[in-house]
Amino acid sequence: MTTTSVKSTGTGQSGSSNGEKSLGELVATATKDLSVLVQQEVALAKTEIKKEVAAAGKGAGMLGGAGVTGLFALIFLSISLAYAISWFGIGLGWGFFIVGMLYLIVAGVLALLGKKQISKVGPPEKTIATVKDDVAWAKHPTRP
Repeated sequence: MTTTSVKSTGTGQSGSSNGEKSLGELVATATKDLSVLVQQEVALAKTEIKKEVAAAGKGAGMLGGAGVTGLFALIFLSISLAYAISWFGIGLGWGFFIVGMLYLIVAGVLALLGKKQISKVGPPEKTIATVKDDVAWAKHPTRP
């Protein structure tokens, strides 16, 4: 009777004797590598977003300051305009009334233009269509 001995490759890996990995090991490695890649991309995105948010915050603060300063300028220019109108012999009260009416007219025109723009807004038709397509595919993934 002849006995055969099995030699160990000594690599500590399962699979064929020539050192190739099994399909399960390849899938596990690919899954792990993909997970690491996704984590690194998320970390990179967080870093970039932090910088962008900081810059946007500074910009928003400056725009807020500009808005407040512009409001003060508008108030003082309105008062100056009312006094300028009174120099033409019209009473000071009438000057303020005229300036107020000018602002009321501007506000009315802006309101009408804004209403016209808002009425143009409709539903996101392309998104609705693609979502309907996705739902139809999810119900029947084998259909084209």
